[in-house]
Amino acid sequence: MSKGTILSGMRPTGKLHMGHMSVLENWVKMQSEYNCYFMVADWHALSTEYSDPTGIREKTVDMVIDWLTVGIDPEQSVIFVQSDIKEHAELHLLFSMITPLSWLERVPTYKEQLIQLGEQGKDINTYGFLGYPLLQAADILVYKATAVPVGEDQLPHLELTREVARRFNHLFGTKVFPEPKSIVGKVSLLPGVDGRKMSKSYGNFINIAAATDEVSTQVRAMITDPARIHKTDPGHPDVCTVHTYHTLYNKGDVGNIAESCRAGSVGCVACKKALAEKLEGFLLPMREKRAQLERNPGYIDELLAEGAKKARAVASDVMAEVRTTMKMV
Repeated sequence: MSKGTILSGMRPTGKLHMGHMSVLENWVKMQSEYNCYFMVADWHALSTEYSDPTGIREKTVDMVIDWLTVGIDPEQSVIFVQSDIKEHAELHLLFSMITPLSWLERVPTYKEQLIQLGEQGKDINTYGFLGYPLLQAADILVYKATAVPVGEDQLPHLELTREVARRFNHLFGTKVFPEPKSIVGKVSLLPGVDGRKMSKSYGNFINIAAATDEVSTQVRAMITDPARIHKTDPGHPDVCTVHTYHTLYNKGDVGNIAESCRAGSVGCVACKKALAEKLEGFLLPMREKRAQLERNPGYIDELLAEGAKKARAVASDVMAEVRTTMKMV
């Protein structure tokens, strides 16, 4: 039985933080189960950052290095930059001719992000922002992806992709495009050190590439049980950010740590020190691999060029089929 195909990607934001780890770990597992296409979504970045696209190239390199350090393997997966494959733009254009405007306007995140990003001073009343779910559909279908790993909030976007595939197939009496299924992976929501959502804009993150002193500094800044004033006070691990990290990165000891916290026999300083040591052990191999990759600055360019070659070979064949189906050749 042949493997299915998945397409997934991220906007280039530079070095990634630990909040991205659960998604990346899911990608690593999928490599043995699917034909994987992992995309740097630089055109999608322009939908909100069109007024200042500087630094996208540098951010791309940093992000791809992080992908490699966690185990994304270019021998198993195709890694490429979206804008290197012009077929994405062509298919997006053709889809825009057959997609009702109302389909785009009803995507739940559209109005929400108009308000949210508008409050940040960004004017995103553009077609590019309205139409980016359709560009996502083109990203997925130009490789005839059969499945897409998504979070719950992205399910409406994937349903739009399925609707567009159905509409194209119906209009032209064909079965060119599959209707990709969703893979809703288990995503661990890792809070920032201040208890809020981990975000670069909040400065509450721990980079995957963080140095030892940076890890220690951020762990020391983590919010603990606000009701616990003294070391001997009974603690409440369920409201402690440090405990949340222990549940993910110190699974062997987390039960004892929680029990000691509730009994008031271990203080927050010692608990944080133990966590910092565990995180250091977890991040050290990735940090060392990043250093190795950074010593060969041309490697990422070569990897992305090879990935673009592989992606383009598939995308160009699909577009040739699309043109033939639409009787445009």
